[in-house]
Amino acid sequence: MKRTDFQYHLPEHLIARFPTEQRSGSRLLQLDRARPEQRQDRLFTDLPSLLAPGDLLVFNNTQVIPARLYGRKATGGQVEILVERITESHECVAQVRASKAPKPGSQLILADQTPLTMVGRQGDMFRLRSANEPLADILDRLGQMPLPPYMERGEQALDKERYQTVYAERPGAVAAPTAGLHFDEPLLAQLAQRGVDSAYVTLHVGAGTFQPVRADDIREHQMHSEWLQVSAEVVSKIASTKAKGGRVIAVGTTSVRCLETAAKMTAGLANEADRQTLSPYQGDTDIFIYPGYEFQVIDGLITNFHLPESTLIMLVSAMVGRKPLLAAYQHAVQQEYRFFSYGDAMLIL
Repeated sequence: MKRTDFQYHLPEHLIARFPTEQRSGSRLLQLDRARPEQRQDRLFTDLPSLLAPGDLLVFNNTQVIPARLYGRKATGGQVEILVERITESHECVAQVRASKAPKPGSQLILADQTPLTMVGRQGDMFRLRSANEPLADILDRLGQMPLPPYMERGEQALDKERYQTVYAERPGAVAAPTAGLHFDEPLLAQLAQRGVDSAYVTLHVGAGTFQPVRADDIREHQMHSEWLQVSAEVVSKIASTKAKGGRVIAVGTTSVRCLETAAKMTAGLANEADRQTLSPYQGDTDIFIYPGYEFQVIDGLITNFHLPESTLIMLVSAMVGRKPLLAAYQHAVQQEYRFFSYGDAMLIL
C-alpha cells in the first residue's frame, strides 16, 4: 500500500486556522462502517442523539504544554525548539530548527538569556539540559502553545484555552488530541444525562505527530514513540459496557492507539487466562494502524479531518476502508467542511 494512496485535494481556504466561536459549534459528518456511502451532514451538538444510553466515550485527558521555545545559538544564529518530552526534571528531548544543527556541548540561549546545553542526539531529536531550573518552569515562563505548522501563524491569546480540551489534566502533550476540542461542559452534561458513560486514558501526543510519512510503502514507516496509560478503571468500564451491549467509542485517534495498544499487550501475555480480557497498560507505544488492521476494542470513533498521506488518515481508513473514507473526504470538501485541528469532525459508528 502506497503513501500516495491516501492523497486528496484540499482547497487552502478549508484549513481551519482559528477555532469556531463555540467549542461545540462545529459540523459533524456521520458515517456508518457497514454502509459508509450513506453519509449524513449534522452538527456536533447532535452527538447526544446519535449515541445510545450505555455507550462509552473514551477521552484522552492529556494536557498540552507550552512546548515551543525561541532563542539563539551562542554564536548568534536563531533557533526554534519544540520539546518532544521532558525526560528528567532538568532535561528534555526536542526538535531544534537552526541554520546548522547544534553540536554537543554548545549552548542555546533563550529569550530571557536562560541557557540550555545540547548534550547529545536521540535519533533525529536533540537532548537539551538546563543547568539550574526545571524544564517545566522554563516552559511555563517562556513557552508558546505548539500550534501545527499548517496554521501558518503564531500563538494568539485564545490558543492557550482553545488548543486544550476542557477535561485536560495530565501535562505532557506537545499537540492537542483535537477530536476532544469540540466538547464543552454543557455537551458533556447532555451526554451524561443521555446515559452515555465516559472514561479517560492518557497519551502524551509527541512532536512526531507533525512528521510526514516519507516511505513510499507505508509498511516501511516507523511510528514515533509516545507514552500512554490505560488504567484498571478504564478496563473495567470497557468490560462492563460490552457485557451490557453498549459500544466503546474512542474520542480521537490517540484514544484508539491507547486502547488498541493495551489490547496488543494483553494478547502477548504469557498467561492464557489473562489474554481473554483487556488488561491495564502503562508505557510507550509505536503502534501503526492502517487498512487491514482488525480492531480489538473500539466500536466507533469521533475524529477530525486529517492531512493527506498522514498516519492519522491511514488509521481512520482502517475503520471504514480507504476508498470510502476518501469519498467521504471529497464530500466534506464539496460541502466546505473545515479541516484539521481547529476544523470539523466525523462520527464513525
